[in-house]
Amino acid sequence: MKGILTMSLRELDRLKIVAQVESNKLTISEAAELLKISERQTFRIIKKIKTEGSKGIIHKLRGRKSNRGYSEEFKKKIIGLYRKQYEDYGPTLFSEMLIKYHKLSIPHETVRLWLRDNAITTSIRKKRPHRKKRERRSCFGELLQFDGSHHDWFEGRGAECCLLNCVDDATGTEYIKFGISENTQDAMLTMWEYINKYGIPRSIYTDYGSVYYAEGTLTDFGRAMKQLNIETIFANSPQAKGRVERSNRTLQDRLVKALRREGISNIAAANKYLQKSFIAEYNERFAVNENLTDVHRATEGYNLQEIFCYKTERQVRNDFTINLAGGYIQLLNGQSPLPRPKQNVTVSKWFDGQMHIYFNDQELDYKKLKGKPGKKGYKLHTVPKDHPWRKMNQKISDDKQRNYFRAALG
Repeated sequence: MKGILTMSLRELDRLKIVAQVESNKLTISEAAELLKISERQTFRIIKKIKTEGSKGIIHKLRGRKSNRGYSEEFKKKIIGLYRKQYEDYGPTLFSEMLIKYHKLSIPHETVRLWLRDNAITTSIRKKRPHRKKRERRSCFGELLQFDGSHHDWFEGRGAECCLLNCVDDATGTEYIKFGISENTQDAMLTMWEYINKYGIPRSIYTDYGSVYYAEGTLTDFGRAMKQLNIETIFANSPQAKGRVERSNRTLQDRLVKALRREGISNIAAANKYLQKSFIAEYNERFAVNENLTDVHRATEGYNLQEIFCYKTERQVRNDFTINLAGGYIQLLNGQSPLPRPKQNVTVSKWFDGQMHIYFNDQELDYKKLKGKPGKKGYKLHTVPKDHPWRKMNQKISDDKQRNYFRAALG
């Protein structure tokens, strides 16, 4: 509207100082010092006000578009692209996709403003209660946070599954793998692959899930960690292992969209894609790129295939057999001496289907039996039909029958 001037507080202050200069209450040097500008600039401002009036104090670019701004046509193109292909993306991820797939570099805050101007609201993070921040560990491999994330990763295109996530506490470096669920085998296979890639971490941080914790005993996962001399720490709440929980939320956004772009709908293809490109790109984007000391231990001296497996103990019977899963296994004489009856042997079932039996860390030979083993050293005798024992039992049976009928007939 004509006749209305919009000024900032800074411009109003300048106008008051210039008025005091014109009324000879301040000198040019005093005004320049108050305005934090040079005397030459002060003369320029006074001259503009004399020639243009009060509006001379306002910056000439006020209300005009920046010469470095984007055109309206270009903005409409970006908004149309968002609505067509990326309608559930946040501004940050959308700006990354523009660079990667469309060769368009636009700051994510600029994208956010454009979306808001077009009444497009993106997801707003819920305000969470404040918790005291725990400082990161100082070395790479000092603490590994481990968790499983159950989610509809394929958005209905495939069966539901679980993402097993390993996050280094110091650097945020991640190793992820899809499994059918958060079960013992998939958890141990994920740890096995992590150790093959980076080495053995000093400690691991997990929750109290049944895969990791059992009161009064060790689970197979816990036993494997103990054999590798990895300290297991249990979190009392999801917030305690916040680094891996926040990572899960980020992956539930970025990884879901990446699997959609690649047209992936099964676990095998998803794990192949993770190894091929996603893990490296994700770590490059989010991991802390600092030269931290690597304290992972080497795997020399460890048989990882023997550690990452199912193990159970069975008692040896008098006939040197053991019972396993409803079947029977015969222990055989070989290079290793057999245990005595009532002693325990360790049965290891590897993930490739092989089974190994150990006693005092020495492997035993064995064979699986098709049925229950017969008793050895015993001969069964059949009592003849005319044996007095049979006649006596027959007489007792006949007497009972006669007494029954007498009682029934009164």
